[in-house]
Amino acid sequence: MQLGSLRQLTLVSFVVVLVPLALLVGYSQVKLSEIAQIATNEAEYSVNTVRRVSRMEGLAVDIERLVRQYHIVKKDALKPLIEKSTQRFSEYQLPVCEQLLEKQNCSSLTERVVWIKQYSGTEDQLLLDAQLAEFKQNLYDLATQVDSSLDKRIQDQQIYVSSVQQTQFWLTAWLLGTSFLLIALGSKAILKPVSRLERVITAISRQENTLPAISTSGPKELIVLEQKLHRLAGRLIQLENLRHALLRHASHELKTPLASIKEGCSLLTEQVVGPLNADQEEVLSLLNSSTDRLNLLIVQLLDYNLLLQQAKPVFSKIRTESFFEEFVTENSLAIKQHDNQIDMQIDLPSIFADKKLFRRILDNLVSNAIAHGSKGRPISIKLYQQGDMQVLDFANRGQKVAAEQRNVLFQPFSRGEGVRNDRVTGSGLGLSIVADCARMMFGKAEFVEVDYADVCVRVCIPCKEASI
Repeated sequence: MQLGSLRQLTLVSFVVVLVPLALLVGYSQVKLSEIAQIATNEAEYSVNTVRRVSRMEGLAVDIERLVRQYHIVKKDALKPLIEKSTQRFSEYQLPVCEQLLEKQNCSSLTERVVWIKQYSGTEDQLLLDAQLAEFKQNLYDLATQVDSSLDKRIQDQQIYVSSVQQTQFWLTAWLLGTSFLLIALGSKAILKPVSRLERVITAISRQENTLPAISTSGPKELIVLEQKLHRLAGRLIQLENLRHALLRHASHELKTPLASIKEGCSLLTEQVVGPLNADQEEVLSLLNSSTDRLNLLIVQLLDYNLLLQQAKPVFSKIRTESFFEEFVTENSLAIKQHDNQIDMQIDLPSIFADKKLFRRILDNLVSNAIAHGSKGRPISIKLYQQGDMQVLDFANRGQKVAAEQRNVLFQPFSRGEGVRNDRVTGSGLGLSIVADCARMMFGKAEFVEVDYADVCVRVCIPCKEASI
């Protein structure tokens, strides 16, 4: 049966899971009622049987007394009393003997009762004493047999209750196991379409080229949601393509006239077209710095566009010693110009990351530290492992970042309030590139407080096991 909605699927799953539990409750109720009825019947039977035997014993004493009186006084008035007592004795004896399997004691007792009924009073005293003794012995044996029978019935009842308990235990275990199995199957049936949505969302977040195919079966609400996610993914791809095209064409179109402007400024600076006075040289200096600034912005914009076009990171094992030596060597000129020193503490012999993205993180962090850090103060770099994360701490002395600006500075085109050391207005893309590179490697970048520096950017990247 194909269920049309998530509500129907959930409801049917709950009902199916409750069926074994309902069977267990029903079976338990039936057996409990049956045991209660058996206990009631057995109690009633035991009480009635013991009461009849007790009355038989009382009547036996009366019968023996009446018979001995009749033997002595020979009064005919005693004969009806003897018959009445023996009749009542037989009435109590009959239901007691019907429940006994062994009838020997009952037969012997009946024979004694018949003899007493037919007693004429002329028999020998010894014969009477013998018959009455037999009568009392037969009654005692019957009472003993009744006690044994009651004990056996109680034992049989206990055995039956134990068997019902054992059956109840195994049935409970089986039905509960069935319920847990049905819960697992129901959960799988409910979570399966949700997991498909999760795969689609994961593919969208990772900017994969192809998405999982739209489901043809399952709850209609989730199928509709999956279709909307596919349309959203298509729209995002379209917007990404438009953004990349805009950045690419804008950068290209800007560089062409910028090259002409720089060439013209160069000719004027070299005074090829004629000498310049002091005011003209000052204006030309402003033009040169502005063109340099514009050229830097275009380069950073192209670099950011290149970062956005990288679909997924390529992880590899990077040896930290040679990697950081190369990084320091290539940035040594800018570091020396601002009289900074690099204080490195590398605790990991190797890291698992995308080499290009990690190098881009370092380049932007050192550029940010040089531009905003205090001149002549060391730049601290620490690389270590914390749990399942590879942690890079990049710290420097300088103006502290306000708490309310820490998250904003990782957004594109967001600039801090501090003055740069190079007196150049930044583009606001440096820390944004750092955060984007970290996110592409399934990590994050954030400002943290440390006791050895004023500003510290911490980049956390999952280890190999956590990334795969």
